[in-house]
Amino acid sequence: MGVDEEKSEGEGKVWSLCRMPKLWQMSSGNGNGSSSSSSSSSMGNNNVYQQTPSSERSAVTSSNAFFSMAKSLLPARRRLRLDPSNKLYFPYEPGKQVRSAIDIKNTSKSHVAFKFQTTAPKSCYMRPPEGILGPGESLIATVFKFVEPPENNEKPMEKKSRVKFKIMSLKVKGETDYVPELFEEQKDEVTVEQILLVVFLDSERSCPALEKLKRQLAEAEAALESRKKPQEETGPRIVGEGLVIDEWKERRERYLAKQQVEGVAPT
Repeated sequence: MGVDEEKSEGEGKVWSLCRMPKLWQMSSGNGNGSSSSSSSSSMGNNNVYQQTPSSERSAVTSSNAFFSMAKSLLPARRRLRLDPSNKLYFPYEPGKQVRSAIDIKNTSKSHVAFKFQTTAPKSCYMRPPEGILGPGESLIATVFKFVEPPENNEKPMEKKSRVKFKIMSLKVKGETDYVPELFEEQKDEVTVEQILLVVFLDSERSCPALEKLKRQLAEAEAALESRKKPQEETGPRIVGEGLVIDEWKERRERYLAKQQVEGVAPT
């Protein structure tokens, strides 16, 4: 009996040492638990699969929003080169209308429409206020502004103007005629080229900026006068449908008509 008891006690100790952990017992010993866990995992997997399309859509939306935001932060590609680049110089003459000038050149490979805007349309205007430039084409625009006299004890040259000018550009197809609706119909494609600030110059003191302004104004006036003059005719004029009339023939016909009148008059 003592031996049997010792054996049983020894076997019990061996089995107690060989017992499995509780975690394993719970997972393997309880079949219902394993089935419930597997079913819950399968349900979780199904939920993941069901939610995948919406998550993908949200990811695509967020990525598009990110790219659009990044694009808006990037500097716009310039189509025009301005000279001066960011300022308009005016001679300071209180109570008078003064002029400034800016050279606008199309540096792109396509036709570009440009347009001026100002915060003071009643006291400022541009000539021309808009137009279309071909590739490499340039012009000098003239800007007119009325200078208000200084107030109180303000020194003349310390007067600052809050007036600003904005130049916008728009790529157009071919030799398109400019119409005011261009910028409104394609406002998403419009680029703000530059915001121009007003700087006053002492008209009685010579400086490089003032001398350059005088040259640009003279070039603008010369270009305006050349546009006003009719184009000189080089070669014979075409009248009607292919009828060529040169100056010599016109003089000869007038001379013959005069001779006939003089010959008939005495009789």
